[in-house]
Amino acid sequence: MPANEKLKEKISHLPHKPGIYKFFDDNGIIYVGKAVDIRKRVSSYFNRSAQHNKKTLKLVSQIKDIEFTIVDTETDAFLLENNLIKQYQPKYNILLKDGKTYPYICVVNERFPRVISTRNKLNDGSRYFGPYPSGTTMHVVLDLIRTLYPLRTCTYNLTPENIAAGKFKVCLEYHIGNCKGPCEALEDEASYNHYIAQIKNILSGNLSVAKTYFKERMAAAAADYQYEVAHQFKQKLDLLDDFQAKSTVVSNTLTNIDVFTITSNDNCAFINYLKVMNGSIILTQSLEVQKKLDEEDDDILASVVVQLRQEFESTSREVITNIDLALPLDNISVSQPQIGDKRKLINLSLKNALYLRKEREGRQEKNKDLSEQRELRVLETLKKDLRLTELPRQIECFDNSNFQGDNPVASMVCFKNGKPSKKDYRHYNIKTVVGPNDYESMYEIVSRRYRRLLNESQPLPQLIIIDGGKGQLSMAVKAFKDLDIYGKIAVIGIAKRLEEIFYPGDTLPLYIDKKSESLKLIQRLRNEAHRFAITFHRSKRDAGTLKTELTDIKGIGPSTAETLLLKYKSVKKLRDLSLEELQAEVGKAKAVILYDHLHQVNQ
Repeated sequence: MPANEKLKEKISHLPHKPGIYKFFDDNGIIYVGKAVDIRKRVSSYFNRSAQHNKKTLKLVSQIKDIEFTIVDTETDAFLLENNLIKQYQPKYNILLKDGKTYPYICVVNERFPRVISTRNKLNDGSRYFGPYPSGTTMHVVLDLIRTLYPLRTCTYNLTPENIAAGKFKVCLEYHIGNCKGPCEALEDEASYNHYIAQIKNILSGNLSVAKTYFKERMAAAAADYQYEVAHQFKQKLDLLDDFQAKSTVVSNTLTNIDVFTITSNDNCAFINYLKVMNGSIILTQSLEVQKKLDEEDDDILASVVVQLRQEFESTSREVITNIDLALPLDNISVSQPQIGDKRKLINLSLKNALYLRKEREGRQEKNKDLSEQRELRVLETLKKDLRLTELPRQIECFDNSNFQGDNPVASMVCFKNGKPSKKDYRHYNIKTVVGPNDYESMYEIVSRRYRRLLNESQPLPQLIIIDGGKGQLSMAVKAFKDLDIYGKIAVIGIAKRLEEIFYPGDTLPLYIDKKSESLKLIQRLRNEAHRFAITFHRSKRDAGTLKTELTDIKGIGPSTAETLLLKYKSVKKLRDLSLEELQAEVGKAKAVILYDHLHQVNQ
């Protein structure tokens, strides 16, 4: 049964249930999708081909197998799809970077806890805050904590027994005032833990507890005429105020909200995420997502919301966005606010997304302009080096290929504006020449190529390159004269040994500087034409060998040989098949004949 028939048969037995489906090619999973009705969704890929774009049609053409998993609800399907995409990273799904290397601030689970940075979140009883979108952001917060509170940085095991035994001595951090010496019992555990409680509040986005503490201590010191101490607390309070000022304050009435906005073009989506706690934006992240199948904005944003919430460990039950978004997650509300403070949040987030879009599109346009400038410069150099009358925006190069006179073929490759235009490449089977005659073969293919262009009123190239010396070049010129286009197109020949450039009727070759960009472009064309011809010749030769070998087997006819040839291409691939696999292709009787012959030959 052909592969497409097998797929249709499998699709007809898919369930009308919610779940996920996986598409496979010969190498593994290429796409994971979710569906409320698996059969209807999968069938749509094959039944509505006229409605699909090129990317989706390419995906469908590569599908060799389908698997599915039924789940209870649409929510389960949504989460399972997200997990499978992260696990398998299929090439046709949008992919986001994994957040495993984001930094955290860790309050270590130990006596007199240290506050440290880490990228490894362990299940060790410590308290982790974050992750932070960058190391710079994390260090700003960590530096604030270490400036506000005298914390130890040593790794001593400060058990009561070790401290009582006098095992440790204070270090330089104690002498410069950054630590109060708990290692020598110079600070009690209750006071230290009071600092840690405030630090946890600050790291959770709640600065009010720490600010109240410093205000009270400042007032008490001032009342006791300890003005220098009061000033120290005033400085700490100013640090907190300055830190809070740098965090955008939205509204004290807004807390624990996730803000997502999206804008997109044909190729990419640009997304911004703001995390709001206690009236302040404590985290912001902008990212670009490459589209794989021209996905809609709501599909892209739904996937991104789930992943970013997981990576940044959001516990918010409220998500606000700039588009209508169906997010099938339990206990999560999604809305599109139109007025008030929440709308201001949307506008701020969207401004960031639009800025990212403008910056990336500007960079792409700049790179495109630079590339076009370089291409134009190379073509201008080529025009000057070859003394051409017009800029060679379209260049075509010809090459012949044969093996001891067998299967003579030829190729033509086309470059437009200095780049390969593969849709214009052509293969040629030599039809009028008997035996290994490269000169006559060149005459045939050049004649065929430009006779067709003339008949179809297609534009002619500005430059033609013949891979070979004077002989092949003279036959190309003869073809041009017979077509009455000689002199209308520039034509040169290139000899491989010394990279000599020949002109028609000129006995002396032209030598271009070996480092010249124009010579490198000519070499690229020549090498590409050679590769294209060799690949075609090899496939034709292998196909002929396979067909001959199969038809030499008694009981295997031309039709069976042709079917196997189209699918397997080589004897080696046929030999790797089991008897059962061969039976599925050609039936039991022929499979036995083939299997015995191939494995006898192999012995």
